[in-house]
Amino acid sequence: MFLTPLCLFPGFWWLVCSMMFFVSFIYLFFFPYFFCWGGLGYIFGCDLISYGLILLSLWICVLMVLASESVFRLKYFPGFFLFVVIVLTILLYCTFSSISLLSFYIFFESSLIPTLFLILGWGYQPERVQAGIYLLFYTLLASLPLLVGILFIYNSLGSLCLFTLSGNSYLVGGLFYLCMVFAFLVSMPMFMVHLWLPSAHVEAPVSGSMILAGVLLKLGGYGLLRTFPVLFKFGFKFGVVWVALSLVGGLFVSLFCMRQTDLKSLIAYSSVAHMSMVIGGIMTLNYWGVCSSFALMVAHGLCSSGLFCLSNISYERFSSRSLLINKGLINLMPSMAMWWFLLSSCNMAAPPSLNLLGEIGLLSSLVSWSWCLMFVLIFLSFFSAAYTLYLYSYSQHGSIYSGIYSCSLGYVREFLLLFLHWFPLNLIILSVDVSVFWV
Repeated sequence: MFLTPLCLFPGFWWLVCSMMFFVSFIYLFFFPYFFCWGGLGYIFGCDLISYGLILLSLWICVLMVLASESVFRLKYFPGFFLFVVIVLTILLYCTFSSISLLSFYIFFESSLIPTLFLILGWGYQPERVQAGIYLLFYTLLASLPLLVGILFIYNSLGSLCLFTLSGNSYLVGGLFYLCMVFAFLVSMPMFMVHLWLPSAHVEAPVSGSMILAGVLLKLGGYGLLRTFPVLFKFGFKFGVVWVALSLVGGLFVSLFCMRQTDLKSLIAYSSVAHMSMVIGGIMTLNYWGVCSSFALMVAHGLCSSGLFCLSNISYERFSSRSLLINKGLINLMPSMAMWWFLLSSCNMAAPPSLNLLGEIGLLSSLVSWSWCLMFVLIFLSFFSAAYTLYLYSYSQHGSIYSGIYSCSLGYVREFLLLFLHWFPLNLIILSVDVSVFWV
């Protein structure tokens, strides 16, 4: 690619990384203070939901470059890697800022192509081809009915603008509702259509895992929030199906996590468990559910991405992701044990993380919707803490692998990478009105 000759110059990689940091910092000042649409054009615009997820996308894409220093160090096509990351950043920006359903659909599907390149080009095992096909076919097959539903809306209303959707729920039939919702549920993913996610995470490089967990899972939640003005009428009828399926599925997935021996697989399954609560909160269609699901999506994007970075740091030392080998890391990397503790505590929604704020709101929303869900939520919260403690204690404690005799400190780049995940996660809770009370 055209960036490859430039990447041979020392410092070019970090120049691109610094420029992406600068763009993220500049975008921080475009905050929509009036909680309504701003910066409107023919195709693009931005409100508070779009702003939060665009900022998250820019931030995660910068940290992807920071985490993938081994691509630059080993000269493993660094120019093409930067090109793919920049294209992915642009596509995600266009996805979240689209004000037309058709342009949202086009960019939503297009963002999968750079992710597929990341998995196929920089993945670790030969099984990455199968994982890429899983990712593509699960999402594409579920998205074809969505395209038909979007064309039906255009045929009925003569417009696909998001502003014209509210109040037109008379369009909805059962099949139309299923077509519109199913693609987003697969993308999140919901239990029973989640099998593409663990395989994609396990075979992806650290950058692929970060963008999958950090941003691409949020496309489903964002799509549901945008299309529910049309689906409001049937949302009340069928919401109980999705809430029950996602929460019981989240409980089962939490039990799966207790049996995992692969670090990345455990973190990937925990993402499914967390997103099941987000699906439940959105499907209740009440104020607390919608607002808190947005907060938990942002929190999960930062926390899960940070955990994948930590697993990659261990993988670079041990050349294995197995918990049977990654034991006693507090002896080998004592300076990283603190970051394992901080991000694990955020993953189990300990204060003062944004995860706590999102989960409290979702628990309130789901219990107010039906008190029977209290029993499922008790076990879901308990096992969420249990598998996180399992992850932390098994990786940090125990007898260290006998083939390792030295102490390995972290690099400054790795400390900076983990700090930039953890600090915003605990800083945003100081501004609750932005992350929750925005409707």
